Amino acid sequence: MAKGLLRASFVDGELDRSRVGALVTKLIESKPRNYIRLLETYTRLVRLEIEKRTATIETATELSPGAGDKIVANLQRKYGNDLSARFVVNSELLGGMRIRVGSDVWDSSVRNRLQRLQQQL
Repeated sequence: MAKGLLRASFVDGELDRSRVGALVTKLIESKPRNYIRLLETYTRLVRLEIEKRTATIETATELSPGAGDKIVANLQRKYGNDLSARFVVNSELLGGMRIRVGSDVWDSSVRNRLQRLQQQL
């Protein structure tokens, strides 16, 4: 039933926040059997769906606006135009970048390369 609620939460292929709120309100008002567990499952599915549409781009230093725009444009071609991006500066990467979209991770950081090299030795 939670998957059905999730499917009903989309408008034109995009997650509609107002529809999510309306579905939750209706579910709380009607209180079907096991509605608390249903709400928990639905909330988890919505959170996972939002994570799939959010890119976290970690870099060792601040990116120029042009470089950031190019990265976001490339990710939107792969994941869709409703993808939002969040930029994070993480000096622990030493250089390069790490991009996470949902469960997909691309790690081209210097730190990751050094760790892989260390494992090979």
